Amino acid sequence: MVTVATASTPARTRRLRGPRQRGPHQRPSTVLTVGVLVIVAYFLFPLWWLVMASTKSNSDLFASSGLWLARNFNLGANLTKVFTYNDGIFLIWLRNTVMYAVVAALGSAALSALAGYALAKLRFGGRDLLFSIILGAIMVPMTALAIPTYLLFAKVGLVNTPWAIIIPSLVSPFGVYLMRVYAAAAVDRSLLESARVDGASEARIFVTIALRLLAPGLVTVLLFQLVAIWNNYFLPLIMLSNARWYPLTVGLAQWQQTASSGAGSQPLYSIVTTGSLVSILPLIIAFLFLQRYWQSGLAAGSVKQ
Repeated sequence: MVTVATASTPARTRRLRGPRQRGPHQRPSTVLTVGVLVIVAYFLFPLWWLVMASTKSNSDLFASSGLWLARNFNLGANLTKVFTYNDGIFLIWLRNTVMYAVVAALGSAALSALAGYALAKLRFGGRDLLFSIILGAIMVPMTALAIPTYLLFAKVGLVNTPWAIIIPSLVSPFGVYLMRVYAAAAVDRSLLESARVDGASEARIFVTIALRLLAPGLVTVLLFQLVAIWNNYFLPLIMLSNARWYPLTVGLAQWQQTASSGAGSQPLYSIVTTGSLVSILPLIIAFLFLQRYWQSGLAAGSVKQ
């Protein structure tokens, strides 16, 4: 009896566990992999076309396929035209874009960190109501605020100045929300209480303790704002009328309109495509440089220090 029971135990165990799942269990991973590859190809296709188009002359751009290199590699000549056309105004637009994006992104990240930390770790009256208002502000598109912002800035005489682009870009409701969520998980309250017991002020606690713990989230907000301000088109189009203050988005759009208008402007097509390629290179460099700081904080809030 003992021998029979012992021998039947593996069979009984197999019946309880059920049949093994082999093929069907592996199919979802294959489907997901193919889906991810399709999505990656979808997003990389415009970039591939832009790189190929930037290496062609204006005649080759319309005569040959846009997905492959032409016989005449014309990237060097196109770059020369981009930086010398119209007395090198592309460099001025590039300088303006870097100034708007860097100054506004740094300021927005700093304000978001301050506000997010206060909403997460400090107790004051109306905190929940204020956070609810910030959440509601996320739902409002920036384009809907462009005209009211223009009217306000026109009254104080800041239209057609860099401040008309920088000041509205300093406020990011989504950045405040993100930093509030990150601060709630990444900053241990016991550290703050210990610092308060030692007599440290709230400003010193934030600068010496909280800010270091918030660094990965701060970089995330910085990257989001950097991309948003760099690609901003509608606000500069409304606020700026002097071409010397244009960012790259508005300047390249004007070149495109000139190229589409007709006589004497046909060579601008190759300049616009090459200028568009140059305009995205700083963003790629920024992501490559800051990604290690960004990725290091993706799971920082899940582990208690």
